[in-house]
Amino acid sequence: MAKLVSSIYGDALFELALEEDKMDTLLEEATFVRETFLENEEVLKLFNHPKIRKDEKEAFIEKVYEGNVSEDMVGFLHIIVAKDRYNEILPIFDYFIHRVKEYKGIGTARVTSAVELTDNQRRAIEKKLLDTTRYNTFEMDYTVDPAILGGLIIRIEDRVVDSSLKTQLDKMTKELTQIRI
Repeated sequence: MAKLVSSIYGDALFELALEEDKMDTLLEEATFVRETFLENEEVLKLFNHPKIRKDEKEAFIEKVYEGNVSEDMVGFLHIIVAKDRYNEILPIFDYFIHRVKEYKGIGTARVTSAVELTDNQRRAIEKKLLDTTRYNTFEMDYTVDPAILGGLIIRIEDRVVDSSLKTQLDKMTKELTQIRI
């Protein structure tokens, strides 16, 4: 099975970070570069524009990133441009950031509740997640959605635990409509 471009380049950057013992530095820089692309839509357009030559894109990298990130990161950006992979730059950095977080045991949890949770409730949820998963720490994202009526929906990666009242009511409704008298 063919590997995605993002995983090939992301793995290469991860291996560099591991070999050079620069995991934290390259994670911080990858996050910074990713944010600059997300915050400036024009930069993505510039990189993806077919009439802008590679040397102009490389000059842009030098001007914007040299002195702000390590030579390793600048070199990595040059490789992306040289190999015409600039349209994959966000997925590459997303993959790399995710891989580093997995390596460091950092999970990301998205918790949806019907009402705002107290600090004690948030701490209890995080403690329970730490006790029941392989992660050492969590980056928590809390949202309020009154439509779930009660309970919680917790998402970690591709796993979902849905104990919301709305889901339970929907299941009961479905079961009741299937009963034949």
